[in-house]
Amino acid sequence: MEILQIAIIFIVFVLLCIPTGKYLYKVSEHEKTFIDPVVDKIDNFIYKLSGIKKGPMTWKKYVLALLSTNAIAAFIGYLILRLQSINVLNPNHIKGMEQGLTFNTIISFLTNTNLQDYSGESGLSYLSQMIVITFMMFLAAATGLAVAWAFMRALAGRKNEIGNFYVDIVRITTRILLPASIVLSIFFVAQGVPQTLAPTKTLTTIEGKLQDIPLGPVASLEAIKLLGTNGGGFFGANSSHPFENPTPLTNAVEIISLMILAGSTVICFGHMLKKKKQAIAIFAAMSILFFIFLPICYNSEKAGNPVISRIGLSQAMGSMEGKEIRFGLGGSTLFTVATTSTSCGAVNNMHDSLTPIGGATALMNMMLNVIFGGKGVGFMNMIMYAILTVFICGLMVGRTPEFLTKKIEGKEIKLVAFAIIIHPFLILMFSALALVTKSGLAGISNPGFHGLTQIIYQYTSCAANNGSGFEGLGDNTMFWNVTGGIVMFLGRYLSMIILIAVAASLASKKSIPETSGTFKTDNTVFTITLVFIVLIIGALTFLPAVALGPIAEHLTL
Repeated sequence: MEILQIAIIFIVFVLLCIPTGKYLYKVSEHEKTFIDPVVDKIDNFIYKLSGIKKGPMTWKKYVLALLSTNAIAAFIGYLILRLQSINVLNPNHIKGMEQGLTFNTIISFLTNTNLQDYSGESGLSYLSQMIVITFMMFLAAATGLAVAWAFMRALAGRKNEIGNFYVDIVRITTRILLPASIVLSIFFVAQGVPQTLAPTKTLTTIEGKLQDIPLGPVASLEAIKLLGTNGGGFFGANSSHPFENPTPLTNAVEIISLMILAGSTVICFGHMLKKKKQAIAIFAAMSILFFIFLPICYNSEKAGNPVISRIGLSQAMGSMEGKEIRFGLGGSTLFTVATTSTSCGAVNNMHDSLTPIGGATALMNMMLNVIFGGKGVGFMNMIMYAILTVFICGLMVGRTPEFLTKKIEGKEIKLVAFAIIIHPFLILMFSALALVTKSGLAGISNPGFHGLTQIIYQYTSCAANNGSGFEGLGDNTMFWNVTGGIVMFLGRYLSMIILIAVAASLASKKSIPETSGTFKTDNTVFTITLVFIVLIIGALTFLPAVALGPIAEHLTL
């Protein structure tokens, strides 16, 4: 039944990606949609109020608009978090956030990482939850999808017309994220998720003791948290909390919601290039990688901990430490693999309590960072590997490599190599820094191999803009807040800028007619080759670190 549950959820996800991907394409290309009569008026009001000029931008202007918009939002958000102690939508009298934690939180939500070194119910006022956290979830998701659209347009051969960042971000918000979030919020409220401005309630339990029941505008944040592959929860327990994820039905909907726009971006790509087979090849490669890691995680958790079995205790349900009974093993492992495959970072179980191999699968998903990914990020990274695959195959047969009818030359390969190197550099170098400093070592709560995994997982999550964590790590310190913020910032913007530059370089080249000698990039051979290239580079880069962490821990059980 657990396997059937997983299969049904994935099939529904794939089926929904087809119409959603087409809708994304229509919105990106300003084609007519059913929502236009209502939203056109809202968009025009926003354009008029903000003075947005709708003309196309070059890739450099597009990036500059992106960075400046994000910088202004970061500054305003920083001020609100520091001053949130004012009595405005703060019924629980939450104090202002400490400066190191504020820096980390702003960078985290700005970069679509949503790593939380705080507990939302006790660390944020309702004003901060709505004006800073929820707003930045919309902004970060819209920014990622806008960049993906610009990337696609450049690959489609539009030299100096990759779109207008301001127009893209408005259309994504009003036509995609906001309507979908409203519908999803209503569903969550119907399932029992709170949506209120009432303060925390103190109740007397049946044992005669007092218990605080935190409330707040949870459903609205929960919707965009998932649709935007953001992951930051209203409560510290995230989607393990019964107020964020109360039933098995909401759990299934959450998994589909966090995957749907990431998967649909690939379908949108096929429509943009008028090459549906190319999109199918990329989607298939992502799905193969997804189903390589899912059964490994599931079987590892199902087998449980051999130490417990040796002392005669039953593990008929598998390893249930850190998991919710109402979701079971299937719903928990699928959520784990889905959230780390999509750069979402929401969790419905404690990743620190996963078996070593189960934790390793979550870790590898983020290290590869190409399996669906966040809003456009996984797609762009997979295209980066596709370009590298074409280049390697071209070298093998002695032919100038081509991708989407454009020659791949030294400039593009140097940029791609740089983009590939950035990810492991940020993870491994900052992990090494934590291991040689007292401040870094002080955060480890579990010594030995698991303690190493805690550190590597933290920086992998930051670099991949995922946001999940091995929450046993004591990361709410100045060292972890600052270094984590730096890794999140560089992991987000460096790769974005480099990959847009690669696409712009390809857009400036003349198309080459396909011949019988052209290496096809839309067939099964290419898909399988692409999967192997991703796995080989991932293994060469990260296997030593994984061997010293979760693999070594597994061998000691």
